[in-house]
Amino acid sequence: MDIQKLLSSLTIEEKIGQMMQLPPSFFIEDINVEVYGIVNALNLNKKKIFEAGSVLGINNSTQMIEVQKKYLKESRHKIPLVFMADIIHGYKTIFPVPLAMAASWNTDLAYQAAKVQAKESRVSGVQVTFSPMVDISRDPRWGRIVEGFGEDPYLSSQFSKSIVKGYQGDDISKIDQVASCVKHFAAYGSPDGGRDYNTVDISNYSLYNIYLPSYKAAIDAGVKLVMTSFNTIDSIPATVNQFLLKDILRKRWEFKGVTISDYDSLHQVVAHGVAENDREAAYRGVNAG
Repeated sequence: MDIQKLLSSLTIEEKIGQMMQLPPSFFIEDINVEVYGIVNALNLNKKKIFEAGSVLGINNSTQMIEVQKKYLKESRHKIPLVFMADIIHGYKTIFPVPLAMAASWNTDLAYQAAKVQAKESRVSGVQVTFSPMVDISRDPRWGRIVEGFGEDPYLSSQFSKSIVKGYQGDDISKIDQVASCVKHFAAYGSPDGGRDYNTVDISNYSLYNIYLPSYKAAIDAGVKLVMTSFNTIDSIPATVNQFLLKDILRKRWEFKGVTISDYDSLHQVVAHGVAENDREAAYRGVNAG
C-alpha cells in the first residue's frame, strides 16, 4: 500500500478524525462504557464517527470484529481501526502489580510477563497497550503509585526497558507482539499534595535526573508511542507543553513515534486555565507536537 498516496487522498477533516480515539459504545450501543469529558461534548455525527482512528476499551475479540466490520463498511477509505487497551499487570493471565515486580529487582521476569501479556492481548485483537507506566513517585498520597516501579530512577529505567522489549520484541507485526506506549510524560507521579491531575512544581535538576530517565529508557528500547500526562510543568500542561514534546522528546531524544494524549487530558488544559475552551486546547495540543 502506498501510504503517502493514501494520506494525500484524505481531507483535513479525515486526517483529524484519524487522530481521534473513541470508546466502543459509539459503534455498538449495547456496550456499556462510560463516556465523559471532551469526547462526550463533541456531538459527533455518523460521518465523524466513521473517520475515527482507534478504539479504547474492548476486551472481547468478538466485539472487536463486530466494531471493525461495521466501521469498514461505513468508512470511505477503509483504514482499519486500531484497538488499544490499558494492560497494567496482565491481560488474561494476571501478574503482580508493577510496584511488586519492581520489589523483586528481577527485570527478566518482568520481560517474560510482558511477553505473555503481548501474546494474549494481540491474539485477542489488541494492537497497542498503554504500558508501561514509569512515573517516579515519592509521595504516598498519590493514588497511582502501584502502577509504577517505585521511587528510584535507575530501577524504574531498567524495568521500563524490559517491559517495552517484552511487549514489542524485534518485530511488532508478529502475532504475539504489541506496540508499547510509555506513560505519562512527564513527571505525572509528583503532583502537589499527591492530588491527581494537579500541578507539578520541581526543579530542572529533579526533572532531568529523577523523573525523565525512565521515559528515556523506554525511548532507547524502541517504544512506539508516548502518552502525555495531565499535570503541568512550569505552569504549562504536558499535553500542550512544547518544551517537553518538541525540545526534549523530538529534538534531544529524536523520538520518531506517535504521541497520544491521555483520556480527557486536552479538556484538563482548560481546567488548568491555559486554554479558553476545548477547541483552543485541541489546537494547542496539535501544535505542541
